Amino acid sequence: MPAPPPVGLCDACRHQRLVPNTRGSVFSLCERSRGQPEFPRYPRLPVLRCPGFEPVEGRDEPALRGRP
Repeated sequence: MPAPPPVGLCDACRHQRLVPNTRGSVFSLCERSRGQPEFPRYPRLPVLRCPGFEPVEGRDEPALRGRP
């Protein structure tokens, strides 16, 4: 299976869960949305800013490198 495209901050966030469907698509689910309605369940991508972002230990923010 090919790697999913970069989705911005979500790629390095501990609250992201990748959800595949039966047709081969993969969606980025924000786990924060379960208890905090201000966070969209499936945010519009790429996410460039998020007040709930918490990095996964050992990962950087790959989709944002080189951005001003």
